[in-house]
Amino acid sequence: MALTITPITNIPDIKPGDNIPQLLIKGLKSQGISLYSNDILVVTQKIVSKAEDRFINLSTIIPSDEALEIAKSSNKKPQLIELILRESKKVIRVNQHAIITEHKLGFISANAGIDHSNVMGKSGKQGDWYLLLPKDPDNSAKLIRDYINSAENVNIGVMIIDSHGRAWRYGTVGTMIGTAFVPALVDLRGKKDLYGYKLKITRVAAADELAGAASLIMGQASEKIPVVHVRGFPYPLRDTCLYEVIRPEEKDLFR
Repeated sequence: MALTITPITNIPDIKPGDNIPQLLIKGLKSQGISLYSNDILVVTQKIVSKAEDRFINLSTIIPSDEALEIAKSSNKKPQLIELILRESKKVIRVNQHAIITEHKLGFISANAGIDHSNVMGKSGKQGDWYLLLPKDPDNSAKLIRDYINSAENVNIGVMIIDSHGRAWRYGTVGTMIGTAFVPALVDLRGKKDLYGYKLKITRVAAADELAGAASLIMGQASEKIPVVHVRGFPYPLRDTCLYEVIRPEEKDLFR
């Protein structure tokens, strides 16, 4: 089966309070795309965060003593460091360019996923405006999915993605941070390979693999493609969540 990923190119600049699923339906129809059951919509966290009004202005942030201390070994503003700390459970590493933390959502990422690119604030000095991740990306994906399934009488999956770096390689890749019925993991343990041997440890990070493919189409700069439509995903849709793919600290050999 072919996997088809189609960019949705006519989504407007999102403002707080915008109805994302309505805009997605309108965008799909304007491009002549009809939704079928088992299709998937992959959505960037940025438009979800904007609709959920996750904007914050650094001028309103008072840095803590911990933020001021970290600022001594980082090039980042103490106010931004304080914001990173507020969004995180734990600081893992600090250098001049990045602060690696365990986000409140459970994953390890740079700077708690706080975004500054393609962010237009409400007023004042634009350089002071930043965008936080959605508070509950799984629930955000579920709300989008439920609305579209009801409106279009289909059974689709919805996934919210962000760009994450990797511990072992340079470069960012698309990564799932919230999912509704797009399986985070596909367990192949017990299945046979081509030569009849049973797989013992193989679990496929299916949502992350799709996130990486979708991110190739969406781009990282000025492409204005915050959503893609996916058809031909090779695994059944099922109830799932981000935490399926989060490795517990006691099993993390790389911290």
